[in-house]
Amino acid sequence: MPVTFETRNLAVGYNKNILIQGINIHLTPGTILTLIGPNGAGKSTILKTITRQLRALRGMVLFDEISAAEFSSKEFAKKTSVVLTERVAPERMTCAEVTAMGRYPYTDLFGSLSEHDIRIVRESLERVHALDLADRDFSELSDGQRQRILLARAICQEPEIIVLDEPTAYLDIRYKIEMLEILQKMAREKGTIVIMSLHEIDLAMKISDELLCIDGKNITAYGTPEEIFSSNAVEKLYGLHNGTYNPIFCSVEMPKTSGEPLVFVIAGNGKGTPFFRLLQRRGIPFAAGILFENDVDCQTAVSLSDYVVISKAFEPISAAEINLAQQFLLKCKYVLDSGAVIGSFNKANRDLLSFAEKNNIPVCKSIGELPL
Repeated sequence: MPVTFETRNLAVGYNKNILIQGINIHLTPGTILTLIGPNGAGKSTILKTITRQLRALRGMVLFDEISAAEFSSKEFAKKTSVVLTERVAPERMTCAEVTAMGRYPYTDLFGSLSEHDIRIVRESLERVHALDLADRDFSELSDGQRQRILLARAICQEPEIIVLDEPTAYLDIRYKIEMLEILQKMAREKGTIVIMSLHEIDLAMKISDELLCIDGKNITAYGTPEEIFSSNAVEKLYGLHNGTYNPIFCSVEMPKTSGEPLVFVIAGNGKGTPFFRLLQRRGIPFAAGILFENDVDCQTAVSLSDYVVISKAFEPISAAEINLAQQFLLKCKYVLDSGAVIGSFNKANRDLLSFAEKNNIPVCKSIGELPL
């Protein structure tokens, strides 16, 4: 039967020095909890305390209301498997043998593998798409391949809870997605509780049922991704004074380029975003408009410019908005037509192009045409 997991008033740290306290988590079967926060914030310390590698300085870790401290090593290993960031370097062991180490809680005194154990080893390797590595020497693998084998070993334990510290480290984007998909299937299909830390905020938002935000001293937020990312919790957590994080697109934008705008970008429907980012990279301040508030370009533009003309979604563009856009445009030396489709609702943007020509402001079709 899948277990519930809980921490009550947990305090963690080293040498009796409390690093983080008041950690209260309650997870039901099939839940994915991700710890996020800056480097050195204490995520690994919490995970090591949960897995009994560090002693809790206060409070309790509970499995179905039973303290984790009451389980024998084998009993605990049947409930919890662990994949931490420390480099594992077993000598002269094949990947199959490393994976088979996950069967330790189920073997006899001699560590003999039954036919059932061997089948579980094979299935675990298949699950992480590493069956072709079974006979390879573990020490000869790349970092990404090692990570997949260590996950196979953890799966091989048939745990009720799996704890992972930065499981996507060293992996390229394909294997990041594959690994998280494996964890998601374990949660959905077997009711496995997944507790992990991630540095990739975009992936954490998409994979997690719950997030625990840690800043090195406190738990700053705990809840669903929708609750966490509806506020400015990420900016506070990572101390983002420059740049912004957009929870809708799970993207980080660089700081705005300061100064009066030199280029006015006629944008819309995502056509302007590549130009916004290219102008920012080149240190060229820009204005943008007229953009509806629900347009993908609007989200990027307001992150990279202080001169954005925004109109309400599904409403005609007002005379005041047109006037503001004209004022911004007259500040600029050039207009950049991003190629956005102009229809009946945003026809004011076609008028802006005409307005630029009447005022002898060059209209360019690409960044390369800008003599900047």
